[in-house]
Amino acid sequence: MPDESDEIVSAIIARWSAGFSRLDANALSALYSKSAFFFGSNPTLYRGRNGVKAYFDGLPRWHAPRVQFSDVRAERVNADLVNMAGIASFVLDGDAPSLAVKITWVIAREDGDWKIVCHHVSSQTPLI
Repeated sequence: MPDESDEIVSAIIARWSAGFSRLDANALSALYSKSAFFFGSNPTLYRGRNGVKAYFDGLPRWHAPRVQFSDVRAERVNADLVNMAGIASFVLDGDAPSLAVKITWVIAREDGDWKIVCHHVSSQTPLI
């Protein structure tokens, strides 16, 4: 039976996936803390909701993007903090190969709702 941390993470993943499939920068940025740190698919550190929105607004306008999360692990740190780690596999355009990355989120309760405060993706290919 999933515990509350799994439910928190599952709910955010569902909303994140839906927002990504529409490339809806407003919906996606709303999932993040006003103090968020965001490392996505480029080397820039984006900060806050406006930074997250700028990242998603800057992505190519793929025809039918989608994402699937796998190997998701959630761990409650305390009453107001949850860690998440998993694999995000992105299908961006028809024949283009999918892109799979390791993803971690730190999720905190903010103003009565759960928000992503730290987002980081990295290559699955070993660097060393």
